[in-house]
Amino acid sequence: MAAAAVLKVENVRVLRGGRLQHTALWVVDGKVTDPQARFWRALDDASFAAHAVVDGGGGIVAPGFIDLQLNGGFGHDFSNPRLAPEHVLEVAQRLVATGVTAFCPTLVSSSADVYRTLADKFPRTADAHTRRAANMLGLHLEGPFINKARKGAHNERHLLAPSHGLRSLEQRYGAVLDAAAIVTLAPELDGAMDAIAALQRRGVVVSAGHSLASIDVAMQAAERGVSMLTHVFNAMGQFHHRDPGLIGLLGLHPARPYYGLILDGLHSHRTSARIIQSCHPDGLVLVTDAMAGLGLPPGEYELAGERVDVRPRGAFLAGTDVLAGSVVTMDSCVRTLIEYTGCSVETALEAATLHPARVLGIAGRKGTLDFGADADFVLLDDQLRVQRTYIAGELVYDATM
Repeated sequence: MAAAAVLKVENVRVLRGGRLQHTALWVVDGKVTDPQARFWRALDDASFAAHAVVDGGGGIVAPGFIDLQLNGGFGHDFSNPRLAPEHVLEVAQRLVATGVTAFCPTLVSSSADVYRTLADKFPRTADAHTRRAANMLGLHLEGPFINKARKGAHNERHLLAPSHGLRSLEQRYGAVLDAAAIVTLAPELDGAMDAIAALQRRGVVVSAGHSLASIDVAMQAAERGVSMLTHVFNAMGQFHHRDPGLIGLLGLHPARPYYGLILDGLHSHRTSARIIQSCHPDGLVLVTDAMAGLGLPPGEYELAGERVDVRPRGAFLAGTDVLAGSVVTMDSCVRTLIEYTGCSVETALEAATLHPARVLGIAGRKGTLDFGADADFVLLDDQLRVQRTYIAGELVYDATM
């Protein structure tokens, strides 16, 4: 049997247990390992020693970022029926430069034919490091079971109610539903409550969004299984003190949902971000909602067949001021969260790592650097800019190369 590959990253501060700790990170065969336990098992100094030692230059080692809402990037739209496997791979390979080591490809409201065409394009992966790429954790299906009055950039002709519960979802999504990790829907629609309960039983995360649900409907949806809010504040009813709508779920105790927050300077005002973070810091999940224009110059791109103008300040449906995703990166969102809210570095990093992992129920192996977790991590400088990205202990991005 071949000897285990051992990596040691030293001269760093490791995010573990909610604190930045002055310690080294040890990795054995792609997993974070306890050096003390390894020391006591070692036969001699040679068997304990690392095969490779990396000097982190006093930087921060955090778990790899996880993006639960990514519509595409680098010229490729995940909802495009002409999407090819090499396009998906290119996005996954270029994401690692932003610190993202795992993500949920997001499909916006589409026809049954489009879903059928895309059904085999997004397999869950665990070996993407062999291709220097981020892993896919399952699809995020955003729509088409959303409220037309809060459709945002979604094409209205694809929208419908899940009138027959799960059967409606199966008829529209087809095999794509089997690959879903998250489904965003509007809980006030006919049949939605039955659909929520059925999805929850299947182990799919149900997120409420693009909705005008009242607080009473929202609370019923939470009881059925809604555990997240999609891009909070956006495409949902406004908060009112007599009927706070979906946002009112953040006042529940103890079953408050997680909520996605896009920090591109457009989707949420800095004071709104500060209020929501103060309200429920442990539920904040940074998402990019990035689309095909991510990483590219301003110009015209597509989102599910809709023309999108990417301008210097963001992405908009062509000829309108309707937001159509974003072109922000996850590392930028982390920095902006600190700027907007004054939260600690640790808090901001956990919003891009531990919290999304908890949403998906994978916090034992992703979003953490606890012993035994997958060795997906990012080396950051003091300005929280990505220097190196590792997946399963393998270097997949180096800013100096």
